[in-house]
Amino acid sequence: MSDGPEWFAPRRYGYGAGLPISWQGWALTIGVVAIAIFFAKWFAGRPLQLVAALVPLIVAFGVISARTTRGGWRWRWGEDD
Repeated sequence: MSDGPEWFAPRRYGYGAGLPISWQGWALTIGVVAIAIFFAKWFAGRPLQLVAALVPLIVAFGVISARTTRGGWRWRWGEDD
């Protein structure tokens, strides 16, 4: 997975991505948070519609972060790569 862009650092312990390490990662993270806040205000009082709007957003963010994490997503025990 090291052939593509590296937008996120891997977590030191556990599975998944850590903090963004490039401006693209930060822009993506801030954009997703802003859209989630917009949806929360737009669908206030309608929880099913809020969930229906947030699930695809969160899944897309997870897929993008998995594909752009340095070293990919795998379980880590704290050792340096």
